Amino acid sequence: MTLYTREQIIEKAIELANMVAQTEEVDFYKRAEAKINQNEKVQKLIAEIKKNQQEAVNLRHYKKYEALKKVEARIDELMDEVDKIPLVQEFKQSQTEVNDLLQLIAKTISDTVTEKINNEK
Repeated sequence: MTLYTREQIIEKAIELANMVAQTEEVDFYKRAEAKINQNEKVQKLIAEIKKNQQEAVNLRHYKKYEALKKVEARIDELMDEVDKIPLVQEFKQSQTEVNDLLQLIAKTISDTVTEKINNEK
C-alpha cells in the first residue's frame, strides 16, 4: 500500500481545482458575471441597494425602527427587481451549477474515503 503525504494530496487538490476552473460550468459563470458587471441597470440597482443597506444600518443604530421598516421594504423591492432580470437569473443559475459541481466532488471524495476505510477493516 502506498502512503501519500499531505503535500502530495494538496498538490492533487490544486490540480483538481485547476480542472474545475476549466469546466463549462465555470466558464459560463465567468461570462455571466462579466455581463452583470457591464450591465448599467443591474449596477445602478446594486448601488441603490447598497445605499439603502447603509441607511438601514444607521437607522438601526439610532433605533429609528419605523423608518427602518420602510428602508427594508425598499431594499426588498429593489432585490426583487434585480432578481427578475434574466441576466441575473442566468448568473444565479450558473452559481448553483458551479456549487453543485463542487458539492459533488466533495461528496465523491468523502464517500470514496469512507468506502476505502470500511473495506480495509
